[in-house]
Amino acid sequence: MNIVEKILSEHLVEGEMKVGKEIGIKIDQVLTQDATGTMAYLQFEAMKVKKIKAELAVSYIDHNTIQVGPENADDHAYLKSMAAKYGAVFSRPGNGICHQLHLERFGAPGKTLLGSDSHTPTGGGLGMIAIGAGGIDVAVALGGGPFFLAVPKVIKIELKGKLKQWVTAKDVILAVLEKLSTKGNVGCVLEYGGSGVQSLEVPERATITNMGAECGVTTSVFPSDEVTKTFLEAQDRGDVWTEVKADEDAEYEKIIEINLADLNPLAATPHSPGNISSVASLAGKKIDQVIIGSCTNSSYRDLKTVAKILADTKVNSEVDFGIAPGSRQVMAMLAKEGLLTNLINAGARIYESACGFCIGNHASPKSDGISLRTSNRNFEGRSGTGSAQIYLVSPEIAVLAAINGRIVDPTLMDELKYPKVNQPKAFDIDDSMFIFPPKSGSDVDIVRGPNIGEVPVNEGLPEKFDGEAVIKVGDQITTDHIMPAGQRLKYRSNVAKYSEFVFENTDPEFAKRAAANRDKGVHNIIVAGDSYGQGSSREHAALCPMYLGVKAVIAKSIERIHCANLINFGIIPFVFVKGADSEKINAGDKLVIEGLRDAISGNGKVVVKCGESGQELALKVVVTERQKDILLKGGLLNTIK
Repeated sequence: MNIVEKILSEHLVEGEMKVGKEIGIKIDQVLTQDATGTMAYLQFEAMKVKKIKAELAVSYIDHNTIQVGPENADDHAYLKSMAAKYGAVFSRPGNGICHQLHLERFGAPGKTLLGSDSHTPTGGGLGMIAIGAGGIDVAVALGGGPFFLAVPKVIKIELKGKLKQWVTAKDVILAVLEKLSTKGNVGCVLEYGGSGVQSLEVPERATITNMGAECGVTTSVFPSDEVTKTFLEAQDRGDVWTEVKADEDAEYEKIIEINLADLNPLAATPHSPGNISSVASLAGKKIDQVIIGSCTNSSYRDLKTVAKILADTKVNSEVDFGIAPGSRQVMAMLAKEGLLTNLINAGARIYESACGFCIGNHASPKSDGISLRTSNRNFEGRSGTGSAQIYLVSPEIAVLAAINGRIVDPTLMDELKYPKVNQPKAFDIDDSMFIFPPKSGSDVDIVRGPNIGEVPVNEGLPEKFDGEAVIKVGDQITTDHIMPAGQRLKYRSNVAKYSEFVFENTDPEFAKRAAANRDKGVHNIIVAGDSYGQGSSREHAALCPMYLGVKAVIAKSIERIHCANLINFGIIPFVFVKGADSEKINAGDKLVIEGLRDAISGNGKVVVKCGESGQELALKVVVTERQKDILLKGGLLNTIK
């Protein structure tokens, strides 16, 4: 067996290991963060479970840490009290980004990890099966229930050779994205192997598995080997190490070979992580902003490299330059070694150890600004500035651009000395900003601020949709398009309020129009192109449309996490049998779909009658027997109750 098959088989509780078939797996560890975790814990409460049953649950505060108003602080107080009452570890704001912290302090090879964040696959750098999911799936896992997924196709990325100077793990994953793109990989897992794996430290592996999420795969995983053991021992956690490797005769869907020595510095250009260009082709481009950090590239190794490059130099006066260490451990070690002084003296703004700029919470570029970032997504408007051009690069390329005021290719500059950084034999350990739960939380009172809303519940599926194409959107619509982050994040625990901003940047009148239809009894239907629902795991991109009366999405294709979220909230994820038929529906068209309950119970095939013409277009929905029950009852919460 390969690594994926081994770990899934060891955790199998329902179904059989046949590719494409749905299975249920036991989840060992659960990760939440405050932007999605508040709703996950509200849903957990609604399930009436008395205690968290996963062997480890950690509630991280890393997204909404600096916004004005009481909403975020109220959410944090709620999450802190929930952790104490039900048995989760609580990570205080300022402690760091969930994925970086979990890698440092909790991740363990061979374990399963489910997180309410799409970059949970970062844990694959340790040899875990780590999967991002919607909050309600995470709530089920908190309560000890299985997580359901289709047995994936496993694609092996065979690494050979060794990276040359100035080429990094970021370039490895950008090369993978260049080969696989951001769509068409639903139901797949990337498993890394080959002799080149040994040359990559755990933080480098984690960069690769983190950004593998942009390929649309379920997760990515590396072997757990001596390199993994050394990292865990340096974190004083050597006792959790176990070897995880594929058998010699393991089989794969396909094998993609990458010679690390052949790679050169790469960049993802606006507005997709899949738009890959060489740094050499971009050399000379003037830039306005550089920000280094995010869960992709904010490790000790990354930032020590940056600090060494910045020694005895200054950032270009035309560049706004910021750095966000991934964790307090990283920040403290840089400070202890005098490297934080390098950053400050060079002119860097030191941001909080949090997600911040990556999700548009702060540090938005100027109008039409060109920003180089080390984060994982450069969707249009995600930075908070709709007209900005965001490029994704390695920390090395980013800091050199900050110094020069323009993009440079260091492989063409012989005078540049590459700063080799070795992993420390021992990381500084200080877990004082983790609050571990009491043995019994029965006496803990849950703190509920005025922004903590109730979890809305859908109705059961009717026999007929009599509705309207309330909006029509194109290809590669992300969950950022559907539910804006940034300044709107603070409303995530209040669905009624947050729903006012659905498709805000695409169609500012959408929410009002959809709510009016809902109140008149008209079923809202979203029509979309390919790869609908890319990006974040935010379940609000399904939950808020459900609240506004959206009953179905009809698209050419729908991404994995978002498709699961739609089903979990009783929204039918239809796809066109003939993709070209999407051109035959216009926004505002009257749409009628009959025989819904029989279709969902049966083969999932229906026709939609469109507009005054009455033309009929074939649709289908592919769901498991378990998902059929969820859709018929109007959502997962209804099935649990």
